[in-house]
Amino acid sequence: MARSRRKNKRRPMAEINVVPYIDVMLVLLVIFMITAPMLTQGVDVELPNANASPMQDTDNDVMIASIDSKGKFYLDVGGKQESIPLSQLQDRVRKVLSQNPKMSVLVRGDRSVPYGDVIGLMVALQAAGVPNVGLVTEPERN
Repeated sequence: MARSRRKNKRRPMAEINVVPYIDVMLVLLVIFMITAPMLTQGVDVELPNANASPMQDTDNDVMIASIDSKGKFYLDVGGKQESIPLSQLQDRVRKVLSQNPKMSVLVRGDRSVPYGDVIGLMVALQAAGVPNVGLVTEPERN
């Protein structure tokens, strides 16, 4: 009888079962695939195409002033984006630059917006004390 007990006794497995890890990995992959497009920030602006080289990355913060196809102005400072009238945009930019004078300022203008509206935004930024303004474009398609 003692022998029959020993034969039925299971030996410990030395292998790791990786199936649960693969299941968790696949679930995380699906979650990231669904949430990644939602993380895209910014105003929906159809940028003009230009044959220009990209700017070098700097360690300074960037402020982005945008104007969409409907003529609404937006200000994005440090990832916080808000719709703002042009009359208040100038004061807000002046306050931000007083705290961080080395901040870069970029303008994103929709291609369907009249040229005068983009120039008006640039004039407001210049009046707020912005020394240099960069224009954001899309790379030219071949």
